[in-house]
Order: sequence, then structure tokens, then C-alpha cells
Amino acid sequence: MLSDEKLIRVKDLLVKPETKIKLKDFDTKYKGEELNKKEAEALLEKGRKQLSETQDKLYAHNRFSILIIFQAMDAAGKDGAVKHIMSGFNPLGVKVYSFKAPNSHELDHDYFWRHQLALPARGEIAIHNRSHYENVLVTKVHPEYVLAENIPGIDSIDDIDKKFWEQRYKQIRRFEKNLTDNGMIILKFFLNVSKKEQKKRFLERIDDTTKNWKFSLSDLKERGFWDDYQKAYEEALSATSTEYAPWFVIPADDKWFARLSIAAIIHRQFEKLEFSYPTVSEKQKEELQKAKAHLLGEKDK
Repeated sequence: MLSDEKLIRVKDLLVKPETKIKLKDFDTKYKGEELNKKEAEALLEKGRKQLSETQDKLYAHNRFSILIIFQAMDAAGKDGAVKHIMSGFNPLGVKVYSFKAPNSHELDHDYFWRHQLALPARGEIAIHNRSHYENVLVTKVHPEYVLAENIPGIDSIDDIDKKFWEQRYKQIRRFEKNLTDNGMIILKFFLNVSKKEQKKRFLERIDDTTKNWKFSLSDLKERGFWDDYQKAYEEALSATSTEYAPWFVIPADDKWFARLSIAAIIHRQFEKLEFSYPTVSEKQKEELQKAKAHLLGEKDK
């Protein structure tokens, strides 16, 4: 079962609030102690059914919404994780958004704007493949991108200092706190892939004609900033993992374990909320019985 802590030790993947982390302390190859790939795939299939049943209750309950965020280095498996987790949900109640570099219209608004438009309604689930966190990740590695936002008082890269980033982390915490205070559950996943595994997957994309479209020379360029990105992730996760919107560092060198871990964490969060179908009053029950009697009394043509 996905709720079995012996199989997926969620506490080992959680970034504890107010804790400074180092990604090297999270093993990218970790895959539990009692699982192999075949067992994990069977468990994940059962888990999809559990997620589907719970999602149905979430929709009927209509009190909460779920925001699931995926961040990672290129080729870490975000798209595959989204695809596999999505297969356990009713697509009518789930929306998936993949965010690219902001266009000129989006840059004319604050950096939360386009992400806020993609938030889930009550009873719904939204999956954000990349998110508002790009504004403290890629922009931190490439601070020149911030200048395109036309922020008052930010006229040069020299103005983008430590205080600027601390303020941005504070804005993110405040943004997420407001969402959770109003009934949104936020789960944030960083797929932690090793540089060696990324190289392997890039080569696979180049050698496999069916995967050529996934590779871009810009991916190789960004790989050159690997250490800068690792530092940016460490700082962002440390500053923004909270009790109300936690970060989970998912070992991503083995895709099957990454997908199972994500499904387990989502399922356990669902269990904590104890979703249930709405109860009906005695008067409503009487009306249901009258409706039943009416339908049974109809003559079939």
C-alpha cells in the first residue's frame, strides 16, 4: 500500500522547515530498502486506483484544492512523472500547465500573475510543470533576466543583491500561505537527478530518433551552470519549505522509484485530509426515495 512508511520513508525526502540543506546529502540513487522495480510498478498501479478514488471524494467534498509543483534540472523526468501520476486521476478534475519563459504580456505583470491564473478551483487538482519558482532559480543563475521585469528600483544587475532574493523568498512564502489559508493544499517536488545520469539521458535523446525533439543545444548550455543551479535550488528549497507548503527532494536517477515516491506522498496527504462524500439530510433521503418510486413507476416504451 502507498501508505506503508516502510516502503517509502517520506520523512527522508522532506525538506524540514527552517533547515538549510545541501543536495549532496540527498542520494539521487536512493530507492528504498524493500523494493525492486517490478514490485514498485505493481504497487504504483494499485496506487493509481487509490488516487482515483480519493480524487472523486475531493471533487464531491468541494472544500479543498490541490496544487502539485514539479521542479528539476533538465532530463530529470518531470514530464514522465506528470504522465504517470496523471494516469491515476480523472482528467476532468485535473489541469496540467507547463510554464516556459514568460512572454512580453506576462512580463508586464508581477511574476505570480500567470501562475495564479492556473491555480485549481475547489475540488480540483492543478499540476505545474515548472512554476513561480523559476523566478528564484533560472533568474538567480541568470540575473539579467530579472531586468526584463521592469521592477522599480532594479536598474542593473548590481541592484539584484542578497536582500532582493530574500525579499522574493518572503513573497513566495506569503503567496503560498494565503493560498493554503483559503483551502489549497500545496505539494512541491524537486526531482533530484545526478549530473552523471543527466548526461546519460541527454545521450539517449541524441541517439534515439524518437527522442531527438526533446534535446536542445540550450539544454547543454544550461548544463554548464550545473553548480550554480544546485546552489540556487539549495537556497530556494531551504527558504521556502514550510509546514503549510513543504518541499520533497525526490531521488530521480531511477524513474520508477521517483514516480512511486511522488504517488505515495500525494496519497498520504489525501489520507490526512480525510475526504468523504457529502452526507444527505433525512429530507433529502425522502426526496431520493420519491424520485426512485417515480422512476420505477414509469412505463418503459
